[in-house]
Amino acid sequence: MRAEGLAPNLGVDLGGIKLANPVVMASGTFGYGMDYIDLVDPASVGAVVVKGTTLRPRAGNPPPRIVETPCGMLNAIGLENPGIRVFLDEYLPSLLDRHVTVIANIAGETVDEYAELAAIIDGHGGVAGIEINISCPNVARGGMHFGADPGAAREVVSAVRSVTSLPVIPKLSPNVADIVAIASACQDAGADAISMINTLAGMAIDVENRCPVLGNVFGGLSGPAIKPVALRMIYQVAREVDIPILGGGGIISAKDALEFHMAGATAVSIGTGTFIRPTLAMEVIEGVRDYLISHDLESIDQIIGAALK
Repeated sequence: MRAEGLAPNLGVDLGGIKLANPVVMASGTFGYGMDYIDLVDPASVGAVVVKGTTLRPRAGNPPPRIVETPCGMLNAIGLENPGIRVFLDEYLPSLLDRHVTVIANIAGETVDEYAELAAIIDGHGGVAGIEINISCPNVARGGMHFGADPGAAREVVSAVRSVTSLPVIPKLSPNVADIVAIASACQDAGADAISMINTLAGMAIDVENRCPVLGNVFGGLSGPAIKPVALRMIYQVAREVDIPILGGGGIISAKDALEFHMAGATAVSIGTGTFIRPTLAMEVIEGVRDYLISHDLESIDQIIGAALK
């Protein structure tokens, strides 16, 4: 029971990363943490997962790259980014000056590229953990292959684990036959936590021009439409793995976040919801706190996994 007048504890441990609260800004939706600075202080959330980073600068996919869908959006950005050195030298310092907990998201086309990226980050310092993108559905090579097969996922996680002491968090794809098998393989390979889910593969067609809308044809579906799928998958994985889960997929309210926690997520990620309401992360933090107070709970730990059977 919570002592009267004492605020509930929102702090969580995400595979060795101490978060002041359980809300994390999802990769690719919050830029490098400074894009929303006039609306959201990046230091006020548990952590910021920065935009997906590759070894060398990447131009991304041809436009159009975003299309709105009922209850969500399709994106086919294609990991456009300036490369690892620009991130570490130009973007990371600003975040560290503001005392932001930063999780780097890395993407490669080969196992060696993932390992090289992790080694560079490990040697640089300042990053709290590494999220491994093994699940991007709109990149021709790399990610999707590694996230679709337990053996390939194990190989990537093991390679990253061997070159860094930082917490390693593979991000899983929902576009698989058995996500539990992928999660278990990642855990066996040394992952400290699991991030899930990434976007579902989808497309849109321009009926007037009779052609795909996206320049890449296929893209990743995100937003409220995918929440039931994400919730189900997190529930399944939480019953089988012993490491923490960073859960996301369609969260647009504190109630959504509470459902993810009760399904087994230690922390939750806010993605497309930020485009709908830029201050959503702060609303979720406050809403979760209010829930704990109204139910006389002293810690968020008391609801994590509460719905698991």
